[in-house]
Amino acid sequence: MNNNDVLRRLRFALKQSDAEVQRLCRLAQVDLGDAELRSYLAKEGDADFVLCPDPVLAALLDGLVLHRRGPRDPSVPRPPEGRFDNNMILKKLRIALELKEPDMLALLELGGMKISASELGGLFRSETHKHYRPCGDQLLRNFLRGLTVKLRGVGAASVEP
Repeated sequence: MNNNDVLRRLRFALKQSDAEVQRLCRLAQVDLGDAELRSYLAKEGDADFVLCPDPVLAALLDGLVLHRRGPRDPSVPRPPEGRFDNNMILKKLRIALELKEPDMLALLELGGMKISASELGGLFRSETHKHYRPCGDQLLRNFLRGLTVKLRGVGAASVEP
């Protein structure tokens, strides 16, 4: 699942306009122009399609965290950022939306995937931990689908933006 898919699905699920996406990115010190955003939201076959870089999607997710939870306490050290992958996307969404384990499991089930609590916990562990589990594209896709069903109140069959 590429960053463009995540951006489109997240924007649709959270009912965000282009201006709101740009505002969230600005909260994380990333300026995103209208044409640039449209090129990231375009479908892969479109002429103006451009792959969304990791820093742009990370800025949107960080801006969402800042918008929903407020700025971090400056006295608390910031944990080092690892690779930007599906696990990091899921983690940032969990933080921004203040989701607990039962909420995450319910969203995954709404999206058509049932996993255990221990499997879910493995997604948020360090890559060096023996119980670490990489978040696959299908799991992230089902999570975003469940989020869309919950926030938009539409059936899972009609979720794709």
